[in-house]
Amino acid sequence: MADVVVIDGHPHKGSLCAALAQDHAQGLREGGASVEVLALRDLRFDPVLWVGYSEQQALEPDLKAAQALISAASRVVVVAPVWWGSVPALLKGFFDRTLERGWAFRYLQNGTPEGLLAGRSARVIMTTDSPGWYLRLLQGNPTANALVRSTLKFCGFKPVDFTRIGPVHGADEVQRAAWLAKVQALGRNDARRLVRARPRPASASPANAARRG
Repeated sequence: MADVVVIDGHPHKGSLCAALAQDHAQGLREGGASVEVLALRDLRFDPVLWVGYSEQQALEPDLKAAQALISAASRVVVVAPVWWGSVPALLKGFFDRTLERGWAFRYLQNGTPEGLLAGRSARVIMTTDSPGWYLRLLQGNPTANALVRSTLKFCGFKPVDFTRIGPVHGADEVQRAAWLAKVQALGRNDARRLVRARPRPASASPANAARRG
């Protein structure tokens, strides 16, 4: 299993998001992390949670595999565009189906939610056509809040880093190349932090070495 799962939430394989996901994954690998890229457009699953949470909806094999990848990972990266103040239906449906109650979260007796995916960190890479000041001041960052606070942190991910790429509308190839280089560098840095945080094997401990001697 991989250290990091990169979730490409764009429906189109030729999108900037798809390229950002691949370049970020490459940076993670260069930094020493093992990586699995999960392109949601390639998975076979029904994105509709037909009965809400009133009963269990059986997971398709691809969603079971996605859960296994997330469970084994130390970090999850979500790459997606902002569409109508939200994310593509494909990504929303993936979260609706995969982040099951009892697996990703639960409610305690007093009604307080508890994230069951704690112990993992995350990053959101989001492309936008609108400038950052517009999204913050006039829109209130709805998509960033929904992904960072109401989804990933709700399920226990911490910390959650956020990177905005944009405005994409009208950007030339030079700007796109700069964004790709940026997310690749972020991947290298994130991987190095993960590698440094890995527990050292007992055999590498100086104290254990002294005891063996």
